[in-house]
Amino acid sequence: MAKKERIATYTDNELRAMQENGESQSNWAEAFAMTDSAIEAAIAGDPDETGMVVDWSTASVELPQPKAVLNMRVDQDIMEFFRNQGKGYQTKINAVLRTYVDQRLHRDRS
Repeated sequence: MAKKERIATYTDNELRAMQENGESQSNWAEAFAMTDSAIEAAIAGDPDETGMVVDWSTASVELPQPKAVLNMRVDQDIMEFFRNQGKGYQTKINAVLRTYVDQRLHRDRS
């Protein structure tokens, strides 16, 4: 599937109104009438799904760990570097620390 140049978002009510006005391009009657095997065949024929195999029997839900509040001093240039990354800079700092911890734990186990 070619990449879309424009992504549009709609609320549930907007989608219902579009469907009632005949503006929806989805054929819901046809979709609801499809059997499981027809759905599987349609997915298999989709080039975006080529090679994608998901074993949902081993899937698990990973809830995020609660965050601890931390007040610490860091060098000014370090703080500026992360702040200049834009929104979410604290999450990036956490990711850098997480990578360090994971590497140390992996190394210590070896």
